[in-house]
Amino acid sequence: MADLKVLLVAENPLARMGLAALLAGIAGLTVAGQSSGNQLHIDIDLARPHVIAWDWGWNTTPELPRDVPVVALLKEPAQAVEAWRAGARGLLLGSLDPDTLVAALNATAHGLAVIEPALAMALTQLETTQIEALVEALTPREMEVLQLLASGLPNKTIANRLSITDHTVKFHVNAIMTKLGVQSRTEAVVRATKLGLIIL
Repeated sequence: MADLKVLLVAENPLARMGLAALLAGIAGLTVAGQSSGNQLHIDIDLARPHVIAWDWGWNTTPELPRDVPVVALLKEPAQAVEAWRAGARGLLLGSLDPDTLVAALNATAHGLAVIEPALAMALTQLETTQIEALVEALTPREMEVLQLLASGLPNKTIANRLSITDHTVKFHVNAIMTKLGVQSRTEAVVRATKLGLIIL
């Protein structure tokens, strides 16, 4: 079975060297290359990695590749949300042992998401905050319209049920889609269901 090929990414050369030393000599794993992140697409083409170990800096959020999974090595739990939103599918705190890192790299390379428990809490809190914000953002009338949308009712029927005009229903539907960040009625229902705003 071929070795797992890993590309190390860090702005700081010392951080890259530290990661390389940490992973040196581990059976079944090859450090295929190192990158500062400045010419990442070139470094990926050269290294052909299965997975990337990314030392997450303090500065701007990097643009992560879409075709190679990334394990983000974070400095603090607060960075978990930023890294997850950027596309990282492995989240670990930087001070880790080789076994943990290798297990995370292998799992992420095989399509799994790996999140350290302390970081999972940060993501859960984010989701809860987002749901609370959406519930506050949607008016009581919009929540009613959303529930009727989920029942598959057309605008005319919704208008009759709520004793409002078709035009007003359209206005509410557009407002709901905007607040949920979706493009269609179906997407609005799917997103609202995932967030627990409605029960089908």
